[in-house]
Amino acid sequence: MNISIKTQNEIGKMRIAGKLAAEVLDMITPHVLPGISTGELDSICYKYITETQKAIPANIGYNGYEKTICSSINNVICHGIPDNNKVLKNGDIVNIDVTVIKDGWYGDTSKMFLVGKCKPHNERLVRVTQECLYKAIEIVKPGICLGDIGNAIQVHAEKNYYSVVEDYCGHGIGNIYHEDPQILHFGKPGTGIEVKEGMCFTIEPMINQGSKYSKVLSDGWTVETKDGRNSAQWEHTLAVTAEGVEILTKRSEETI
Repeated sequence: MNISIKTQNEIGKMRIAGKLAAEVLDMITPHVLPGISTGELDSICYKYITETQKAIPANIGYNGYEKTICSSINNVICHGIPDNNKVLKNGDIVNIDVTVIKDGWYGDTSKMFLVGKCKPHNERLVRVTQECLYKAIEIVKPGICLGDIGNAIQVHAEKNYYSVVEDYCGHGIGNIYHEDPQILHFGKPGTGIEVKEGMCFTIEPMINQGSKYSKVLSDGWTVETKDGRNSAQWEHTLAVTAEGVEILTKRSEETI
């Protein structure tokens, strides 16, 4: 396994890309309303990244993917493909996942949105999933193990009677979109690779209301829960510092 340790200069470049990715989610937030299609949201994000930010949407052309964002609604766990025929409805929950390239460096992040007035059980799923991400981020520092990160997520999810998707995980990131190490969202404390200063990776827990099992649709991208129950996901790109961790994709609304 070849884990890249970033220099302060390289992390500075990732900080710029991460800030841009966060700004895309800030920008799109007021548009996520009942009646808009995920295809329209994708077009707005594409225009903002390419024209306002003068950056590159990383997803376009990645393994044949054709869109700027992934838009995963309700029981879609991840990799939902934007479409002009997929119109958001009152009560939907949707994850928007965006990755921006700036000067060759990547920023990768996602946010859950409540569309209109949502049922309390869906609001709770979204809230607890974000708590899972935050609890994992809070323990990141040199000397812990990757299993500690996964365990923090798993314990909080299962305490709230949810399951953790095991088929998809976070990843190392830098001037390569996906690199070592894999960041599992479940695990045992004290196991796995030791976290070191200069490591950069994403944490992106996918938490289900029902079972952990998933299925990939015939489009080759869209991943749904096998039991049809809803799923939520939040993601940040992180840089490990000497004292702890820096959230490179922190949004303006966040206080963590």
